[in-house]
Amino acid sequence: MVSSKLLKIIGVSIPLFVAHGLEEYFTGFYLNDPIFKFALILFQGMGFNQGMFLLLQIMILLILVISFTILSKKYWIFLTLLGLTFVVESHHIIHAVLIRGYYPGLVTSIPLVFLGFLLGKELIKQQGLG
Repeated sequence: MVSSKLLKIIGVSIPLFVAHGLEEYFTGFYLNDPIFKFALILFQGMGFNQGMFLLLQIMILLILVISFTILSKKYWIFLTLLGLTFVVESHHIIHAVLIRGYYPGLVTSIPLVFLGFLLGKELIKQQGLG
């Protein structure tokens, strides 16, 4: 059973992640970030329809994997990956420090990283590991 604290953390993360995506979009993150460019290598050179089809297939696979982990009561796998996703957002902070200025996605990445640590801490506590 997922604790109410974990549910609150995830609930807060939803609008925050939407805001983060909007910040990245409007500040041109997708034009500058080397990690994002690397992640899109698979789509490079594809036509729009082929790329969208592949993206749709990947999204469906992710939904199935997430559904399986939740329905099989192995929700901790999903929550661990979610927490790691939030912590990975720290790359915005690292880039900002390296360039000594604003890096696209910086503002909303800070609370996401914080939520990632909170989620991890609560998950460890709930699993009886801490």
